[in-house]
Amino acid sequence: MTIATAPHSQVETSVRPASPCAIVIFGAAGDLTKRLLLPALYNLARSNLLPQEFAIVGVAHTPMSQDDFRSKLSRDIHEFATVAVDDYLWQQFEQRLYYLPGEFQDANTYQQLQDLLIRVDQECGTQGNHLFYLATASNFFCDIITQLGSAGLVREDNGHWRRVIIEKPFGHDLDSARTLNKNISSVLKESQIYRIDHYLGKETVQNILVFRFGNGLFEPIWNREHIDHVQITVAETVGVEGRGNFYEGTGAVRDMVQNHLFQLLAMTAMEPPVSFDADAVRDEKSKLLKAIQPLTPEDVLKHTVRGQYGEGTINEKPVPAYRSEPRVASDSTTETYAALKLTIDNWRWADVPFYLRTGKRLPKRTTEVAVQFKRVPSLLFRQTSVDQLTPNFLVLRIQPDEGINFQFGAKIPGPTVRMGSVNMDFCYADYFGSTPSTGYETLLYDCMIGDATLFQRADNVELGWSVVTPILDVWSALPTREFPNYAAGSWGPKDADELLWRDGRQWRSSD
Repeated sequence: MTIATAPHSQVETSVRPASPCAIVIFGAAGDLTKRLLLPALYNLARSNLLPQEFAIVGVAHTPMSQDDFRSKLSRDIHEFATVAVDDYLWQQFEQRLYYLPGEFQDANTYQQLQDLLIRVDQECGTQGNHLFYLATASNFFCDIITQLGSAGLVREDNGHWRRVIIEKPFGHDLDSARTLNKNISSVLKESQIYRIDHYLGKETVQNILVFRFGNGLFEPIWNREHIDHVQITVAETVGVEGRGNFYEGTGAVRDMVQNHLFQLLAMTAMEPPVSFDADAVRDEKSKLLKAIQPLTPEDVLKHTVRGQYGEGTINEKPVPAYRSEPRVASDSTTETYAALKLTIDNWRWADVPFYLRTGKRLPKRTTEVAVQFKRVPSLLFRQTSVDQLTPNFLVLRIQPDEGINFQFGAKIPGPTVRMGSVNMDFCYADYFGSTPSTGYETLLYDCMIGDATLFQRADNVELGWSVVTPILDVWSALPTREFPNYAAGSWGPKDADELLWRDGRQWRSSD
């Protein structure tokens, strides 16, 4: 994560291209590559952040020649690029695309890959630096890394670096995450492992740290003395989008809470690191996750809510119930919505509740962190027409309308004392301009320069699973009979509202 400062009207020039390298993408024929990785790499080339000496090597099951692969990616970039494609730049880019068909579990594939990388290093000047991206189903992770190790492809010598990016899901539960960490650490050093969470590639997620620790106004009040509670919301309007098989074995907690929401929680609540060094930041994230009060089975029943959407209306169009989606069981008990209340047992946050919620088929796509400050004493206003003081809210909007909103009270003009709520709004696009992005550019660049700040460390992953394991265990032991329990197009089950009502609070309106 590169930190630099410049007035918004200036172009940042302090960031330099990454070092020469070859990027090997396992699963290069899949959706992730064409929709996100390829456009992200093109954007890096367009911004002069890719080195001149680079190459992309695709590895996949699909039988395809190198020319066929280049033609496919040429069609893909014109369909999925976030900017108009510059034909001259793409022609240069295309000449550095290579392809190897093969099975991920076949040792011969890796021998061929080794030979191809030697050729690529010679033809493209990539200097023996190799980045391996595992854009595959999670059941292939161990096989690929084991084979890379056996073929000597991840051995670092003579000044060459070798790094591996692993997509989520990283494990299915705590035991599987520990097993996966153990298996890959027998082949790779932790410094070579980059567990990716694309949410951390979003500028506004990274800005949480800069906002908190770079402004003397906020950090002194970022604690239990001044903050009443925090709400973190990740809402989606889409359903499972044809991924019924995947989602049936996953659900909202595994898909969103354990990774995305916990990353937002950690960055919002962690203590200031001593520097932006990767391990300094990740040390503080680990401390925060360790400080989350463990949930007993009774806590799970009282402080968590699960939901599954029924049929309803999204954007004035009827949509089916989850159980009617393709490749979903007609009696499925998989949750598409989850809400939970967590408390953090440390000096900064004791007695401050953190409410997290995520769901599919909600009325609006939004990701935000909302911080409600404590109400001020109302004695001063007893002899006025002000009957209730509205609490101050600070909202960090992650997507889609990236920005920061601060809500405060002000006097309404007139001879009597009346108070109105005022919104001070900052929009990234209006102030800094919009930058075409997939969210992967920063993460790919950081991996190429060896900066792991925005990637999860082994202990971060396992601590996240430790928090949600009691929830998964109780929900598995006590299947719900209430599904579906919220209509598509609503904000989730009624129990989620009651989760806050019991504490005298309510979800912030995102309408």
